[in-house]
Amino acid sequence: MKRIAVLGSTGSIGTQTLEIVRNNEDLQVTALAAGTRVDVMEAQIREFHPLLAAMWDPGAARELRLRVSDLPVKVLCGMEGLLEIAGMPQAEVLVTAVVGMIGIRPTLEAIRSGKDIALANKETLVCAGHIIMPLAERCGVSILPVDSEHSAIFQSLNGEPKERVSKILLTASGGPFRGMSRRELEKVQVEDALRHPNWSMGRKITVDSSTLVNKGLEVMEARWLFGTELDRIQVVVHPQSIIHSMVEYVDGAVIAQLGMPDMKLPIQYALFYPDRRPMAGKRVDFFELGSMTFERPDPETFYGLKLAYRAAKKGGNLPTVYNAANERAVGLFLERKISYLQIPELIEGAMDRIPFVENPDVEQILKTERAVYEELAGYM
Repeated sequence: MKRIAVLGSTGSIGTQTLEIVRNNEDLQVTALAAGTRVDVMEAQIREFHPLLAAMWDPGAARELRLRVSDLPVKVLCGMEGLLEIAGMPQAEVLVTAVVGMIGIRPTLEAIRSGKDIALANKETLVCAGHIIMPLAERCGVSILPVDSEHSAIFQSLNGEPKERVSKILLTASGGPFRGMSRRELEKVQVEDALRHPNWSMGRKITVDSSTLVNKGLEVMEARWLFGTELDRIQVVVHPQSIIHSMVEYVDGAVIAQLGMPDMKLPIQYALFYPDRRPMAGKRVDFFELGSMTFERPDPETFYGLKLAYRAAKKGGNLPTVYNAANERAVGLFLERKISYLQIPELIEGAMDRIPFVENPDVEQILKTERAVYEELAGYM
């Protein structure tokens, strides 16, 4: 029996993780955490019977506590709740599917307590990879990627020595605006940005995919996950989203992981690694597919990707500035307070103005996040 705790259980990755639990009797849920969705959390508690549950919002935690008072579950609140779940001895794996930098401290706590991490929270490595990866190595725990592209790289690297890797080829669908000019992007509305051609995801990550900021975050994450130099990570636009990423080796061989666009595959692979389990779902039909195409990204039109390489190259707290500014800018766009093209503009402005910290600790990372939010407060 493998026991797991899930942070972000009511979101897209969290609910798909619980689908996998339903189909595998040797998985047991010991804890669940979410933000504000009390109805969904109550249903999850009644189905999976965790020992602990946490809500980020205090009001939601109070309501949940009343609703499940007939069950033997302890309901927690806020960061203290996430940290208690992260450190609980009854779980072997922590699935980090929360959005934002609130995932950093629980991940650190889980690593210190000896848990493997099924990582679906990009911000953890983007902002604190220089802290997370050395700690995981010292504690002897595994960081298992849940993101489809990083899982594909992980699978393509399996069993090969790192020094034999020539290049990581990180694929991108190109999003709904692939091939458009900046003039055409001036007309983009919220509804347009939320129509991803291949994937069903949360609102923020769907917008991030359309701007290629999501791919920029993945570049930064891949750098830490796989210990690869930045100039060896190349983004390749692959509109069909069948090849999820590739690894090129020093002899010229390229190994790729292919499959239908389905997040349950990388989630299940992370939970059962190195085993592969049967999973229902549509398979790739190459005759139906017919062909696959590849393009270079357009870093001038979608210059959020270009800014990501700049942030990653300088390092320090600049990736945190990039991430926090994007998080706030996307929120403003979804609230219709800024235009679509202002998203990368706000990111670049914050990167230019927020004071640089060369080797930030966790408190300095969180302080940088607050400084970015203050910088963009005038747009609220």
